[in-house]
Amino acid sequence: MNQHVAPALRASACPHDCPSTCALEVEVLADNRIGRVRGAKDNSYTAGVICAKVARYAERAHHPERLMHPLRRVGPKGSGQFERISWDAALDRVAEGLLAAERAHGPETVWPYYYAGTMGLVMRDGINRLTHAKKYSRFFSTICVNPAWSGYIAGTGRLGGADPREMAVSDLVVIWGTNAVATQVNVMTHAVRARKERGAKIAVVDVYRTPTMEQADIPLLIRPGTDGALACAVMHVLFRDNRADRTYLARYANDVEEFEAHLATRTPEWAAAITGLNVEEIEAFAKLVGETPRSFFRLGYGLSRSRNGAVNMHAISAIPVISGAWQHEGGGAFHSNSGIYRTRKTLIEGLDILDPTVRQLDQSRIGAILDGDPEALRGGPPVTAMLIQNTNPMSIAPDQERVKRGFARDDLFVVVHEQFMTETARQADIVLPATMFTEHDDLYQGGGHQHLILGPKLVEPPGECRSNHEVICALAERLGVSHPGFALSPRELVDATLQASNRGTLDELEAARFLDIQPDFESAHFLNGFGHKDGRFRLKPDWSRPSIPTPERFGPWQDMPAFPDHWAVIEEATPEHPFRLVTAPARNFLNSTFNETPTSAKREGGPTLLIHPDDAAARDIAEGDAVEVRNPRGMVTLHAKLFDGLRRGVVVAEQIHPNFAHKGGRGINTLTGADPVAPAGGAAFHDNRVDVVRVMGE
Repeated sequence: MNQHVAPALRASACPHDCPSTCALEVEVLADNRIGRVRGAKDNSYTAGVICAKVARYAERAHHPERLMHPLRRVGPKGSGQFERISWDAALDRVAEGLLAAERAHGPETVWPYYYAGTMGLVMRDGINRLTHAKKYSRFFSTICVNPAWSGYIAGTGRLGGADPREMAVSDLVVIWGTNAVATQVNVMTHAVRARKERGAKIAVVDVYRTPTMEQADIPLLIRPGTDGALACAVMHVLFRDNRADRTYLARYANDVEEFEAHLATRTPEWAAAITGLNVEEIEAFAKLVGETPRSFFRLGYGLSRSRNGAVNMHAISAIPVISGAWQHEGGGAFHSNSGIYRTRKTLIEGLDILDPTVRQLDQSRIGAILDGDPEALRGGPPVTAMLIQNTNPMSIAPDQERVKRGFARDDLFVVVHEQFMTETARQADIVLPATMFTEHDDLYQGGGHQHLILGPKLVEPPGECRSNHEVICALAERLGVSHPGFALSPRELVDATLQASNRGTLDELEAARFLDIQPDFESAHFLNGFGHKDGRFRLKPDWSRPSIPTPERFGPWQDMPAFPDHWAVIEEATPEHPFRLVTAPARNFLNSTFNETPTSAKREGGPTLLIHPDDAAARDIAEGDAVEVRNPRGMVTLHAKLFDGLRRGVVVAEQIHPNFAHKGGRGINTLTGADPVAPAGGAAFHDNRVDVVRVMGE
């Protein structure tokens, strides 16, 4: 008689590009497959809650279209015509292509390109070790965090903040610039707990009525890119009504009197005209902030997606300084804890062999770089060879038409190491099959919390899939370069990295599963001083010196306002392009990840455009109509979805759907720009002026 064997539950970590980096429990089945995935209840931040798309991860891991074998292109670029080859043949061809490019143009012609398809330190960042060993062009990451981080650190002096678990003991949780229900569900776990246990209010500031805003006690619906105006008006009221904590400010901030004078004209009436809120909404919100010492500002990455994002982030982060909320448990602000880990990744990244004279190329400007723009190439040789891991730039990068032209070049040798045949993989000369997170060992650190988490190998990879580490090490051998990191296994790299970082050993972390390294209350709340040398918050930051490492200053940094303000550098609507387009994240996708899984695709449906009913009526657009969304960068066809949860003149496309899901294969990033965001770079995905026209006859 066959007896049912219960699946084994094994500890792991979510690998995806999300601040929550959830601690997981994964069912491991008897046939080397995974089953249901759950959140770890004993992790104090995950608290047993994870998003639905990761809970059904088995659907992705065991997808019939997953890549299983190395492939060589045998047809035109983008045709999808490949033949199966052996790993040795594939790696030999990759090495041959990289060496040929180097002989023709020097090592900087090769650009290893990666991002956050996995957030594991070994599998994500190990490609840099090969970059540094070969002196290939270095990768400057800009596509996500730079505007937000540079704005936050400009004030605080370091990247960190109040323990995010303190949301549960707050009396006012302000969720600003993130749709946490869709993109980091654990924020809601702790915020809702505060409401249930303490009667806390939840305020949500966003540019459309998201599922998060629907749960808010105080919904604040603003126009895109106007966050700074709202923040200034709130601080105006705090000073006006004697709710500014002047004792705290005297000790912890600079230029207070000058800032108060600056705010004199930043009234609620001024902000109402900019944001679309009414004066009463702004007054009521400011009054609540002033009367609530335990006000917790949870600041999201939506602030990174606007051309004035750094200024907006700095302005919002100044509010708890003016109110003095930092002094209280459940008060202050939090954006990311990425600055608290101080993980020493020398072995993983080969930092001891990094040559700072080798150029860094801007991730977001891949279109201009591959199109041969001399300024984007920083005066160096053309890029004629790429090794791509953990990212899908043919879908997720801005300025898509230029990206497509670049990848279509016959002289560009492209290698893509992937889990599925993505749009980028279809452009490759060689495609290599990659492992998923349960099929290799790695180490994770959560930007949205304070845990180092081990992600051990739980099952064997299917087919001939190999990990990023295996591929990088095999190529290093063929390319004739050495470094101690190439000789270590992933587990050995994790162990050595933990010990170098004074975080114990691999055995200790494996036994504990995760390590809580939250700084003490005084440090996290900057009560020992902010991160600048004088220990004070910078109300008047020096924008000429970006607060994160950059190869140069980006965008119109000279024009950035001295104090928090509304910086009108955004793509405002014009008569020719009367709408502001926001390309918000879809609940069931994560960038272009998960758009290959049937359940996620079914739940999202086809690509749509949220448009206000009054705007639709003015353009004779009905529910479900095909519409062309246009700007000088290109045109995308979507289907209209009438939605009154946004301001007139604002449209939202929740994405990223595959390019092939759109008419003509033109995905949403056809419309987004790659012009760098001041002062540290970035791409303004939510900051686009467009026209919207009904497609006649459809």
